[in-house]
Amino acid sequence: MPANLPPQYTEAEAKLKTAKTPQEKIKIYEELLAIMPKHKGTEKLQAQLKTKIAKLKEFSQKKPAVARHGPSFYIEKTGAGQVIAAGPPNSGKSSLIKALTGANPEVGDYPFTTRTAAPFMMKYENLRIQLVDTPPVTPDDIETGFPEILKAGDAVVLVVDLSTPDAALEIEALQIKLKEKKVEFAAEGRTIPPESRPFLKKTLIAANKCDLDGAEDALAELKIFFEGRLPVYPVSASRGDGLEEFKKAIFALLDVIRVYSKIPGKKADTNDPFALRQGSTVLDMAKAVHKDFVENFKYARAWRKNKLELQGVTVNRDFVLEDEDTVEIHI
Repeated sequence: MPANLPPQYTEAEAKLKTAKTPQEKIKIYEELLAIMPKHKGTEKLQAQLKTKIAKLKEFSQKKPAVARHGPSFYIEKTGAGQVIAAGPPNSGKSSLIKALTGANPEVGDYPFTTRTAAPFMMKYENLRIQLVDTPPVTPDDIETGFPEILKAGDAVVLVVDLSTPDAALEIEALQIKLKEKKVEFAAEGRTIPPESRPFLKKTLIAANKCDLDGAEDALAELKIFFEGRLPVYPVSASRGDGLEEFKKAIFALLDVIRVYSKIPGKKADTNDPFALRQGSTVLDMAKAVHKDFVENFKYARAWRKNKLELQGVTVNRDFVLEDEDTVEIHI
């Protein structure tokens, strides 16, 4: 049976695009319920609106989290880099981390399933990258320690739900609030000086649920909204779309290179590379292997992948390394 919704319903529904707070959305959903004709054809839609109102009321009545300080917000870094995953309630952030890592963060179809920050390891080729799942965040509800988590991380992934009409506006409002707390997001190709790294974070947007109906149009709008500011990658945590490309983008975001250590007379171990910052030298590699190697360094030999002219070339401590170089240090 058709719903036969009146024109007033469509006009009221359009207000959702500009509503920013839970209270504004509740008011609009209640207005939609009042306008909607009550018959068998609208029963399902009535139930959906009532569910949304209930969830928003629960969200708006939730007491602000008690400010936490110190070690409760500290996540020890492991792997090639630490990437903080952040996003609004029900964006699918924990589901995406589960799909990327194979781990089992708590996942639920309701807001605030994730209550504390938790680390998980994502495998990318022959190294591992740490992804940190964080509690949901909104412009109106930023816990005291959340900006500190972002500052401590090496990069940020913002997860948005393509089925949410105002996802772009919500992320934009979050950026403004975090800027007040000395945290800013930067595009992946931007060069960030060391002194700015705690406050300026290279960031990707994971446009989740790209497999849903209407996601293609929502994705196009999201890309236009953030064009020239933040890169947008379509992914589906449930179906697996775009995950391999997204892993590659996360690795590139970290600005690290893989360097293999070789013992004289033996083959290099390519299963356990050292992860160094781009621009690192042979001396940086020596420091990573062992502090004594720096003091007793004589020279090194370097092998560069797919470049025959650098096969086994003798190099000094200032030689700049590239991704997947092999280094044999002599002391």
